[in-house]
Amino acid sequence: MPEEIPQTGLSDNAAGALAYFTPIPAIIFLLVAPYNQKSSIRFHAWQSILLFVAAIVIDIAIGIVLGVTLLFLGFFVYGLIWRLIELCWLAIWLVPVINAFNGKRFKLPLIGDLAEKMAK
Repeated sequence: MPEEIPQTGLSDNAAGALAYFTPIPAIIFLLVAPYNQKSSIRFHAWQSILLFVAAIVIDIAIGIVLGVTLLFLGFFVYGLIWRLIELCWLAIWLVPVINAFNGKRFKLPLIGDLAEKMAK
């Protein structure tokens, strides 16, 4: 008889969505049973971690480019560009959170396939 996965007070959908709120819950879900035994939660945890790393790397690169061009752009345009970038990150983050909460596996471009491989 297959081993039963213990139940917790947190649904799989809620755990998948919660994994996107900083890397800390994602890492916890990857380390703690019964969450680390469920493929959907592992997928969302890995995608969350990869999204976090990608956001940091991309923000640093954009920051360097904008920092170099700050003299040409001016502070107002610089601040406006950063606000637009932050709004884009919010949208990119919100889509997988909502899908995870609804029990769907939304794969982000580039990192979604990698997260799926790591979740197996």
